[in-house]
Amino acid sequence: MRVAIVGPAFPYKGGGARHTTELAHRLAAAGHEVVIESWRAQYPGFLYPGQQTIAEPEGEPFPATRHRLDWRRPDGWWRTGRALRSFDLVVLVVLSTVQVPSYLGILAGLRRGAAKNAGGCRVVALCHNVLPHERKPYDEPLMKRLLRKVDGVLVHTDAQADVARTLTDRPVRVAEMAAHLPSEGAPAPDDEKVRRRLLFWGIVRPYKGLDVLLRALAEGPDDVALTVAGEFWSGLDETRELIRSLDLTSRVELRPGYVPAADVPGLFAAADALVLPYRTATASQNVWMAYAHGLPVIATDVGDFGAQVRDGVDGLLCRPDDVASLASALRRFYAPGEPERLRSGVRPVDHGPLWTAYVDTLTGAVR
Repeated sequence: MRVAIVGPAFPYKGGGARHTTELAHRLAAAGHEVVIESWRAQYPGFLYPGQQTIAEPEGEPFPATRHRLDWRRPDGWWRTGRALRSFDLVVLVVLSTVQVPSYLGILAGLRRGAAKNAGGCRVVALCHNVLPHERKPYDEPLMKRLLRKVDGVLVHTDAQADVARTLTDRPVRVAEMAAHLPSEGAPAPDDEKVRRRLLFWGIVRPYKGLDVLLRALAEGPDDVALTVAGEFWSGLDETRELIRSLDLTSRVELRPGYVPAADVPGLFAAADALVLPYRTATASQNVWMAYAHGLPVIATDVGDFGAQVRDGVDGLLCRPDDVASLASALRRFYAPGEPERLRSGVRPVDHGPLWTAYVDTLTGAVR
């Protein structure tokens, strides 16, 4: 099968770009002919306040990657669609509703002059999030318009499938999102030292609940420190003020900005656990990232976290947006012997079978 994936790839950074690239590698390994149609300019800067691109790839780039798409050139969207007519399957990687206008342009070029659903090219929308965590009035109308024009939809959780089915009558399939971690990295040191330090890692946005974690830290064990490493899309000054008001200045280290893949092992090695205090979630790589580095996870029971974290075995679960519940989990985690016991329960996951199932589900999504 000839497959084109339209989505971010290196030099773009982050989980979306890594997933697109790893998916291309897995499809090629399964015997498909694959190309990635990526971007030379994906978003205007005001829509993505963080660092968009990086100098060194996170993992192995996919060789058949073209960078022809530009948010400033709608004519290029249509030409890309025309160029993809000879493919059997086109996968539109949906990370944000900001992408929808360009994808509608690609679909216009792809469908113009060709009989839709006439045995030719099929189109699947691969939705990392069907709708954003922090929604705007235009999000639902845009996604509805896109999902009604494709042949099938692939999501990563049953909950996201339920959302998608409210927007389209096209077939919706679910495949668990397998790991697409950077190739750099090593497990945390194999020692039993308790470091009395926790880690919050990744882009900082309101739905991820950093403010809840800071308040819980103030109520939890008073000798535990926290490292916050990642880009702040907004609210850095407010976070610093909250830290000051909670008298946590000496216990919280802020490392705002993009974290290069080469720095990730050191961050994880310095912590006892990764904390994921999300208010809402869909599918996330962060649990798998922690386990790959030998760390247990303290997470709220939202999205896939409840299925990924074995409560009391390799981590702890608590209620979302609940300071008291998270503070209690921190105290439970630091009970004598618990950090060591939970770390001993961590087992990296074999994602080979998950990727095989994912590729099979994607390629069968419009059959």
